[in-house]
Amino acid sequence: MASEAKQKCFVIMPFSKTGEKHTKEYWTKHYETFIKPLIESEHPLIAERSAPLRGDIVRQIIKDLITTPIVVADLTDANPNVYWELGVRQSFKHGTITIAEDGTDLPFDIGGKGTLFYFPKDHLKMQEFTKQFHEAINDCLNNPDLPDSHVLETIGGRGTLHQILIRDESLRRLDALLSEIERNTKVLEEAVNTCNENAKKKKEGKSRSYVTSRCRHVAVEMLVVSRYIDAGETFYKAAEKRMDWLISINDQLSLWESDAEMVEAWLIKSLKNVIEKQYKFKELVIEQKKAIETIL
Repeated sequence: MASEAKQKCFVIMPFSKTGEKHTKEYWTKHYETFIKPLIESEHPLIAERSAPLRGDIVRQIIKDLITTPIVVADLTDANPNVYWELGVRQSFKHGTITIAEDGTDLPFDIGGKGTLFYFPKDHLKMQEFTKQFHEAINDCLNNPDLPDSHVLETIGGRGTLHQILIRDESLRRLDALLSEIERNTKVLEEAVNTCNENAKKKKEGKSRSYVTSRCRHVAVEMLVVSRYIDAGETFYKAAEKRMDWLISINDQLSLWESDAEMVEAWLIKSLKNVIEKQYKFKELVIEQKKAIETIL
């Protein structure tokens, strides 16, 4: 029977002296004889302690903090480096267990997070701590996406900062799309009017006029490619057709002076219907914008 693959459990804890009884030697022994065996005794995990924050080591620590499935942070004595590493971890990933020696005064924003307290001098309470610690490890292994970070809970999910930012960005993009539709409609109407005027000029023996403006399709192309709003396939099919038509019209406008008769015949035949479709597409975009505005 193959042995179970082991994952890394990254341990955040002090290195140097943090108090009279918590010396550098104490923390080394604390890790080797308490935390590491506690993590590895009943779980398919390999404990690894973070290194002092210096030089290139910082990059590796950040990588470990972001990628390691489980992190255990010992908050005893409120070591600044420990809190810095905890902040990095909770900005990117769930699966963090905070522990501290009994009597540790935790900040208010950590105190409500369910920190487990260990009792070095109380055997019975240490048994309860050990039981709770193993349950927390199992919970992290079995439910890796269960929220335990206030940061990620704030910026992820419905009604949160993350969704608000996405909504606002989508609204800005739709505003750009509506502006593009307005401008393109004017270009198309100008082309129709110019074709009609050229028909009169031809009878009068006057020279033709041409439209120098071109349709823009960056905003609609972004919509088609990224599909940044939650809309049905009918909406996106309409967007794809608008984009294809705009590209075809630009091709014709570029050929106008070299093949005026053919281009004007094509424009007169096509643009009335295209303009009507532009207005209908504009209405669809406005509907989508109103729907997004009511999300939060």
